[in-house]
Amino acid sequence: MHRSIVCALAALALSGSAGLVSAKDAASDKAAVDGVLASSYPHLDALYKDLHAHPELGFQEVRTAGLLAAEMRALGFEVSEKVGKTGVVAVYRNGPGPTVLVRTELDALPMEEKTGLPYASRVEASWNGRQTFVDHSCGHDIHMAAWVGTAQALVKLKDRWHGTLVFIGQPAEEEVSGAKAMLADGLFTRFPKPDYGFALHTMPAAYGLVSYRPGVLSSNADDIAITFKGRGGHGASPDKTIDPVLMAARFVVDVQGVVSREKDPQAAGVVTIGAILGGSVGNIIPDQVLIRGTIRDYDETTRAKLIAGVARTARAEAMMAGAPEPEIVIGAQKADAVVNDPGLAERTGRVFRAAFGDKAAPAPAPITASEDFSAFIQAGMPALDFQIGVYDPKRAAEAAAGGPPLPSNHSPYFAPVPEPTIRTGVEAMTLAVMDVMRTGGR
Repeated sequence: MHRSIVCALAALALSGSAGLVSAKDAASDKAAVDGVLASSYPHLDALYKDLHAHPELGFQEVRTAGLLAAEMRALGFEVSEKVGKTGVVAVYRNGPGPTVLVRTELDALPMEEKTGLPYASRVEASWNGRQTFVDHSCGHDIHMAAWVGTAQALVKLKDRWHGTLVFIGQPAEEEVSGAKAMLADGLFTRFPKPDYGFALHTMPAAYGLVSYRPGVLSSNADDIAITFKGRGGHGASPDKTIDPVLMAARFVVDVQGVVSREKDPQAAGVVTIGAILGGSVGNIIPDQVLIRGTIRDYDETTRAKLIAGVARTARAEAMMAGAPEPEIVIGAQKADAVVNDPGLAERTGRVFRAAFGDKAAPAPAPITASEDFSAFIQAGMPALDFQIGVYDPKRAAEAAAGGPPLPSNHSPYFAPVPEPTIRTGVEAMTLAVMDVMRTGGR
């Protein structure tokens, strides 16, 4: 069937009542997926713990990519490696029908794990010129295990759907550069361009929960790198110097005035400084200090105002100190907001509610975290990025009642409970994909 006809039929099914899944269909599909998981889950659990114990940083995910490529070849996918440096693309054709992309991330974070888990990471790697611990503290290892499990389930249940699967393992999500690298390497030209795309993400909530949201899901993000330049000297003679530490300290405080006094108070916006790098010992004033941070917001008007305000504040601090103009780089690494397709989100939400009952619900508001799944969406792919919980419900209830908070993504204590978190991810993702690829265009 010609691709344009397939796309038109897929769009019609997405918007029309003929595409609605019944509770009976959802229950039947979920039972079928659980039947596959009955035999496949031990392997997924072992794969997850292996990935967790051997994390790799962005564009260094050679071992990780190799593991996933081998898993997909064993299932009968056509696999291409080194797409966008270290990315993986796996294609499975099952007759005429929509093309659906399923994304997972490969990379971990440059930080030390402190969970105490028996499979905790003790890996170290080189990052930005220094040695660092590496930790899957954002849940990408859960995502990868669920990605493999979804592929297994879809292959086993291929009599329930028709079309083409494009499973991608994306590198360097934490650096918000891997999606662009894959697109630049021909993701949507060398391989079938998707009619729909899906991704999932862990969230610090009770396991078994599935959250989805039409429209804006996550924030824009622009990184900040500002180098304040001074004149170094002895700490006992500050009058002979121009102190960049003082400029940096003033900037960290003063820049918050941009957030509290310049942007629309009804618009979300955050400026965070996460690193101040400069100096060597306490009695030497350095000649420069580097500040790194991030800007988060949901709309382009607020984004432009915050970027301009951060740059202007940095220049003002240097001017007050009689210092040279600082080096200001904002947005060298950037991500746009993930905007879920409203029709796809509503349709998939009905599937989730039918399958998971009151454990599936729309998210009440966007999240302030960000990621580069948006690059695929902006390249012309209607998509849905949804979330799954990872913690024991009792612990989550205690946190909601004012008890110890749940460690969030990027915490050194972030410790998802593999079972049933991986199982929920496989169930939700497989049901979402099968619904838009259902046999007969229903």
